Amino acid sequence: MDFGASMFFTDYSMTPAGLARALEERGFESVWAPEHSHIPLSRKSPWPGGAELPKRYYDCMDPFVSLTAAAAATQRLRIGTGVCLVNQRDPIQLAKLVASLDQVSAGRFLFGIGIGWNQDEMENHGTVFETRAKLVRERVEAMKEIWTKSKPEYHGEFVNFDPMMTWPKPVQKPHPPIIVGGGFPQAARRALRYGDGWIPITGRAPLEGALAKFRELAKEMGRDPAEVPITAFGAAEDAELLKRYRDLGVSRVVVSLDSEKEDAILPVLDRWAALIRGM
Repeated sequence: MDFGASMFFTDYSMTPAGLARALEERGFESVWAPEHSHIPLSRKSPWPGGAELPKRYYDCMDPFVSLTAAAAATQRLRIGTGVCLVNQRDPIQLAKLVASLDQVSAGRFLFGIGIGWNQDEMENHGTVFETRAKLVRERVEAMKEIWTKSKPEYHGEFVNFDPMMTWPKPVQKPHPPIIVGGGFPQAARRALRYGDGWIPITGRAPLEGALAKFRELAKEMGRDPAEVPITAFGAAEDAELLKRYRDLGVSRVVVSLDSEKEDAILPVLDRWAALIRGM
């Protein structure tokens, strides 16, 4: 089982490069950056994590800029979006961003994606809340065409373009892993339909039961569960719980770090490094 760490990078947190170096030195496998373009002051949809939206959601940097800095500062550490809001990005430009980052990182990019929860935010981008899942599916399908074909084209309800030429193509073939974030069963279905992995959040629902249901659903949808690995976000600093996750077949756990400087974060990483060595 691999270990990663996620941080909302801000102007008051550790830098992406600094955190990436610290993670690589301590044996972590990956670093993850979330995404919010902005936070409208209106609130049509509640935050899934609780009542009060933390300040870091308002302040986070662009994940692709952050991860480029992280990639440049490291040699082995994988870099991932956790998650990219595909419903708020143009698919042609996003396909180029993903391929470019996979190139500059020498094939280390992990494309974590989601459909988003903040109705106000996505509506500012012209996305209709009720149809966002289908929109994301079409954008993912269109990006796969762009990454894998020399003259891609796509014709859907929300995405439509005639044959084109666009480079670079990703280093990883056929493309970087698409790891779909969200709860069971909706996000799990999306992961099995067009993804290469699933990201459940551990603190929002019991993981053990969801994993068993996920594997059954995979079989129903004609996927081998072993080919759709699980990345558990929000892992607790608990050796016994982590061993249970490992025994349940979780491929990767990701600890969520506060947006703090080195004096607060490095001791946390040191404790996690000790846990990793003991696994």
